[in-house]
Amino acid sequence: MSIIKTENLCFSYDEGREVLKNINIEINEGEFVAVLGHNGSGKSTFAKHLNAILLPTSGKVFVDGMDTSDEERLGDIRKTAGMVFQNPDNQIIATVVEEDVAFALEHMGVEPNEMRQRVDEALEMVGMSEFSKHATHQLSGGQKQRIAISGVFAMKPRIIILDEPTAMLDPKGRASVMKILHELNENGITIVLITHYMDEAAQASRVIVINEGEVLLDDEPHYVFQNAGLLSSIGLDVPPSTSLMFKLRESGFRVPLAVLTDEECVPVIEDLINNKY
Repeated sequence: MSIIKTENLCFSYDEGREVLKNINIEINEGEFVAVLGHNGSGKSTFAKHLNAILLPTSGKVFVDGMDTSDEERLGDIRKTAGMVFQNPDNQIIATVVEEDVAFALEHMGVEPNEMRQRVDEALEMVGMSEFSKHATHQLSGGQKQRIAISGVFAMKPRIIILDEPTAMLDPKGRASVMKILHELNENGITIVLITHYMDEAAQASRVIVINEGEVLLDDEPHYVFQNAGLLSSIGLDVPPSTSLMFKLRESGFRVPLAVLTDEECVPVIEDLINNKY
């Protein structure tokens, strides 16, 4: 059953340029969806429609059946679909970690004992329990992003939308955030990840490619990344392992193209060494 649905979603900023054009997408509860696109493609604008930060110029967006243009349901929509932004400094408000995680809960009127429990659970989920009393400004970029995620998780949303949350992180920080997202997804939370990292998109169960405000591709990662030429034509790459398979094909080796990860790549290389291709 779809928990997010867009119907002919169109959006234009004040200058009249159409950023999104007739987007029709359904995302089922429990999915892990990555959204790809070059800078200016409309992917971040699309993300901001999923919890009513932006409203359609025309068309509709529904979150768990709620119309995002219905002002009376705005609070319920944002409790259902939480948002994590690229720069955690724009999301962290309090000076102490546990106070920041509790901030939204206080405004939701959550009872103190339940608030304490939610904060503790959220910090444990992101591996930051030992930092609960730390000053937020002393945290690393990766730690701040984990706190931003925990603040959203504490609200118990059914959907978490993340707009390039690893863009400012080093590889270790990126891997840590991706691990947390998989754990959240395994706990039933729908994940919508806006990213420009192909290896992150390859970890999703579904990849949507947006180009010039329109959906160009929408399928499982193995099928999306087989369109290497098409992706290249719009300024996107493919995961390194997939790129290697294409180069081997060009050199005359009949290796499979549906290879995304290092783990999938290793046996192909072993077979290649043993002259099986």
